[in-house]
Parts: sequence; C-alpha cells; structure tokens
Amino acid sequence: MSEPVRKREIFGWCCYDFANSAFITVVITVIFGPYFAGVIAAGNPAANTLWSATLGVSQAVVIVFGPALGVMADVTGSKKKFLLSMMWICASATALLWFTGPGTVWLAALLVVAAYAAFSFGENFCASFLSELSTPGNVGRVSGYGWSFGYFGGLTALALALGVIRLTDSIPLVFPVTALLMVAATVPVVLLLRERKQPEGVKGQWMRLGWESIINAARDIPAHRELFKFLVSFFFYMSGLGAVVAFAAIYAEKVLGFSTMENIVLFASLQVSSAVGAFLCGSLQDKFGSRATLTVALLLWCAVAVGAYFSAGKPAFFIVGNVAGLAIGSSQAASRAVVTLLSPRDRAAEFFGFWGVFGKLAAIAGPLAMGVLADTVGLRESILITLVFFLAGLAVLRTVRIPARAS
Repeated sequence: MSEPVRKREIFGWCCYDFANSAFITVVITVIFGPYFAGVIAAGNPAANTLWSATLGVSQAVVIVFGPALGVMADVTGSKKKFLLSMMWICASATALLWFTGPGTVWLAALLVVAAYAAFSFGENFCASFLSELSTPGNVGRVSGYGWSFGYFGGLTALALALGVIRLTDSIPLVFPVTALLMVAATVPVVLLLRERKQPEGVKGQWMRLGWESIINAARDIPAHRELFKFLVSFFFYMSGLGAVVAFAAIYAEKVLGFSTMENIVLFASLQVSSAVGAFLCGSLQDKFGSRATLTVALLLWCAVAVGAYFSAGKPAFFIVGNVAGLAIGSSQAASRAVVTLLSPRDRAAEFFGFWGVFGKLAAIAGPLAMGVLADTVGLRESILITLVFFLAGLAVLRTVRIPARAS
C-alpha cells in the first residue's frame, strides 16, 4: 500500500512547473523569439516561418519519441529520473543559446529544437504524476497549484532577465542565467517528489512498445469517447494558444513597437494574471466543473484574439495581454485536470502520452499557421487565425460530457 501524499511532495512537484515555465517564458515567448526574428534571422523575409518551423520540428520529435519514453518510464518505474533528465537537457541547451547571434540561424534552431523538445517531454512526465498526487475531488486545485507556481517561475525568470539586460545590455547572457534558475528550481523536485510506481520487469523495443501503447489507447477510444472528444477540442484551442505563445512578443514588437524592456514588463504582469487565473481555476473547476471553467477560458481567448487585432497602441495591448494571462492560466490548469479525470488511473503515463501527441500536433499547427500567414498577409491579420482555433475548440468542448465532480 502506497504512503499518503504529503503537502511537501506536491510542493516539490509544483517546483518542476516553476522551472519549466522559466524556459517557456524567456526562450519561446518573450525574449528569444523576437531575438531570433529580429537579430539572428534579421533581413530574412521568412523569419517568422523559420521560427515557427523550428518550434514545429521540436514538437515533431516529441510526437515520434514521446510514446516510447512514456512507456519506458512507466514500466521501469523511472518517471522521476526521466523528468529530471529532461529538465537538465533543456537547461543545458538554453545555456548554450548564449553563443547565438546574427546569422547563427542553424545553431539557434538546433538548440531551440533540443531545449523545446526536452521541455515538452518533461511536461508530459510532470503531468503524469498528477493522478498519483491528487484525488478526483481535489485534482483541479492541485493542477492549479502547479500552474500557479509555473507562472511565478516565469515571473522570476523575467525579473532576472530584466536585471541582466539593465546591468550588461546583453540579451544572450539572459539565457545561461535562466538555465541556472531552472536547475536551482529542480532541487525540491529531487528532494521531495517520490517515485511511487514499481518497475514491471518488462523489457523490449521501447519504440515499438511506445507506439503500441498509443495504438492501444486509440483502440480503447470507444470506451473513452468523451476523452477523445475532449482531445479534439484540446487540439483546436491549444493550436490557438501555441500561436499566441510563439508570436505574442514578436507581435508586440513588430506591430505595436514594444522594446525588449517593455515586452519584459508586459509579460511580467501577464505572469501574475496567469498565476491568478490558474489558482482560481482550480477552485472554480472543483466547484462548478471543468467544462464550465474551460468554456469561460475559451470565451476569454476569443476576446483576446479580437482585442489584439483591434489594439491600436501599447495601453490597449497591455490590457489584452493581462486578459490573456487569466485565460492561459485557467485553460491550461483545467486541461491537465480533465485528462486526469477521464483517463484510467493505472495507465496515466500512457494516456498522457496520447494527450501529448494531440498537444504537440497543436504546437506544430498553430504557430506554423500563424508564421506562414504573418509572412504572407501580415502579423496583425494573422492573429485572427487564433480566433478560428478558439471557436472550433469551444464548439467541440460543448459536446463533451465529464464526470459529475468535474463536468
């Protein structure tokens, strides 16, 4: 019989979200994205497409190898080892971004592919712990705690970045500093998070076993029809969210004239609103249900897309950004909890691998669609593709039935 979950273990698990969010905030969203488009690939008419393609390749790697790693972690009882390994790979590649500069497109792309793929693998492993650390009655709150910690991780990373840029006037130096923060934040994970799953003694070809698990999960869809419908909805709205994450700072800089420092301030405030959204979402989800909570979040996302398109200046976009913070916090926390509720508890990593495939496909489709549109019709016009994604996700979500404690 496994020992009861202690609060300190949940705290340790939350610290992984803290570390992970430092990477996604600094590298993918706020600082490296505009640096790639404006400095590394400066003058290239396909700079936005190159950025989105780089992100897409990293997620394709996760789609191909994610199922194998998920099964390997499950049957060997090594989820924690895999979790920490992905963080250290991500941090190492992030630190090496220090060596990028004008014209280093291939080096930058390779490092981002490695870092973002490791981040995404780690995200899957982190999510698969949720079923062990929560019950159906508190899963929303526990998931919300993790996302809240994550946004404070992003805020801390942005504060450090702001200090580095002010003191040294060097953007590349931000990346090794961020990597050090990521490694430091994983110390509580090492010390507090427990590996509960026992090894199953299964040996074999992990790639084959991994994809067999995805195929088996797909074959089980008739028995998990609501989960499948939710994953379709998840794909659509995460495509929109992925486009926002990849291009929000680039949009602010290129369309509205934000400087790097102004972008950092904008996204620092967004981290706070995101943490509030994630924290409130947990309680609201446990009280009113996942579908109602996600519906509100997607309506907020639709408002964000329209607001960003019509924003004529920095103050308006600042307001839109903070509404997006509330939306991203609530939508991500609720999504992870819903998958936990609709998946068999004894096959958590397997079904979260299936969830990961949908999420990574969305992370390819959304940014790539916006990147190509940005290079062909313009950044302002391309933002409307996110509205299409959010509306499609909302339409499918309304057909999903979720168990009473989460619906």
